[in-house]
Amino acid sequence: MSHFRGLMDDEFGAVRASSLSRDHVFAELGGLTVEQAIDSGIDLRRVWRAVCEAYEVPVARR
Repeated sequence: MSHFRGLMDDEFGAVRASSLSRDHVFAELGGLTVEQAIDSGIDLRRVWRAVCEAYEVPVARR
């Protein structure tokens, strides 16, 4: 979990990462936010991939 949070913070900055995790609904995660997906037990790698796809994170930083 700490690695995932670090990736989010590094990519988006701590404030935006926190907001994105709570507020953005991802179709790739079944209409869940990052926080809801994590609470539902969805694999963190799947969550990270969904974030990367939605926000077009360059492959080198995925």
